[in-house]
Amino acid sequence: MRHVLSAALVSAAMAFTAAAQAQAPQGYPTDYAKLIDAAKKEGKVVIYATTDAASANPLVKDFEALYPGIKVEYSDLNSTELYNRFIAEAAANNGTADVLWSSAMDLQVKLVNDGQALVYASPEIKALPKWAVWKDSAFGTTYEPITFVYNKRLVPAEEVPQDHTALLKLLTAKPDFYKGKITAYDPERSGVGYLFCNEDIKDFPQAWDLFKAMGKAQAKLYTSAGAMMERVASGEHLIAYGIFGSYALARSKKDPNVGIVLPKDYTMVTSRVAFISKHAKNPNAGKLFLDYILSKRGQEIIANKADLYSLRADVEGEATLKGVSQLVGDKARPVPIDQTLLDNLDQAKRLAFLSKWQQAKKGQ
Repeated sequence: MRHVLSAALVSAAMAFTAAAQAQAPQGYPTDYAKLIDAAKKEGKVVIYATTDAASANPLVKDFEALYPGIKVEYSDLNSTELYNRFIAEAAANNGTADVLWSSAMDLQVKLVNDGQALVYASPEIKALPKWAVWKDSAFGTTYEPITFVYNKRLVPAEEVPQDHTALLKLLTAKPDFYKGKITAYDPERSGVGYLFCNEDIKDFPQAWDLFKAMGKAQAKLYTSAGAMMERVASGEHLIAYGIFGSYALARSKKDPNVGIVLPKDYTMVTSRVAFISKHAKNPNAGKLFLDYILSKRGQEIIANKADLYSLRADVEGEATLKGVSQLVGDKARPVPIDQTLLDNLDQAKRLAFLSKWQQAKKGQ
């Protein structure tokens, strides 16, 4: 009887130990448990991100609950600060953040192209769009439509522009009414604004006419989407051009005066790009966090709790790839994560753009 009891206790203890260890998600490599164990020994993952901490908090909390013993150290930075801090730390050769997660797609691709990222074939790659993975190093994590935001109280319903051509026509027809009432990112001071303008030039043949019309309307330019939406909500401005759908959706849920348009001629879609640093002090925890935000579980939180947009086709909800597709169909224009983004960083091209932009700001 004593032997039977001892055997039962040993069996129960083994079962408890097995249950206490985090198991590899379904469909993952059989040796993934070793990665989890190695990450737990590291004990933390250091993340530099442009996603604000409030939005990221549901992801951080769920990851820490899923993998107890691994602490997330999360720093919320603007894209230029993130890039510069990482470059300085890499040059000092004393370790860097483990994961970089940024909306500045071109800067992320540059760092990967410069050999700063760890090559890692995430088990989640098969569930991602092909344009969202580059060199098994840079990974898109979100599917964020770029929208027009407007004040529902002050913009007449018949004047709400449904596409880029309609906005150009509106500004051309009513320049005095909308003078000082249009807002957009400043491509001279904002990396995201510069990226958006260059993508518009590719997708909209009359992009420079639109930029000139904004110049004539004395559009107010900012580096913060929050500042733009605040002023549209207050009525100081009436229409904001080129706003992340994630920010717009979150604001519209709190403020019924904020209206959102996904342009019907084309809707640019951007993605927050993540990679694991080649200099990471906690590379296993970095891999674990990357896999988590790409997983269906992580992506469902991105869509439904983090006020972002999910990249995966198997996630349900408004803020998802499927939700955007239902609204704009084949008019979605994802910005691919590849070497073409490096063209934006060519100095000669940038100087030529800025020279032309200066003229457009004057309406010329």
